[in-house]
Amino acid sequence: MRIYVPATIGMLRRLLDAGELAPVGGTAFALTPALRESYTSGTTEELEYAALTDAARASLRLLATDAGAGDEDKEPSRRVVVSADIDDVTLRPDLDDSVVKLSGPVPSDAIAAVHVDAPEAEDAVLAAAAVIDDADLGDEDAELALGDVEDHDLAWYAPQELPFLLELM
Repeated sequence: MRIYVPATIGMLRRLLDAGELAPVGGTAFALTPALRESYTSGTTEELEYAALTDAARASLRLLATDAGAGDEDKEPSRRVVVSADIDDVTLRPDLDDSVVKLSGPVPSDAIAAVHVDAPEAEDAVLAAAAVIDDADLGDEDAELALGDVEDHDLAWYAPQELPFLLELM
């Protein structure tokens, strides 16, 4: 199953060092039967994009929790989603339609691609990360900030490009 793991730049650095990605709480997103049923139409590609978008929103939550890090530990504020092919997942429709739980870390050889915001998205990312919970609660200004960041497409990188991408950060 193709999964989408929310991450941060720091998590990508740890992936490069350890050879595996440890999803926070074992949480990832995927095109699950519940997600497919929640849409009246859409191709597989469109529904996988919906799961990737859910993972990108979860990446904002990770960035919001990292906001208290000192300047010396500060990584660029970019949404990161790692797509991988994993068979051992548990569907969790009780959490959300696209949520899956993983039984362990994602090995680097299972990674299909890495999706990262471009530098010009950083201001929108910071603004959205600061209000992601408010958007969930229906705050219109927060929803607009979330819409602003989602106007930025995530760039696609092949797994073998990861060392070069991180070197440029």
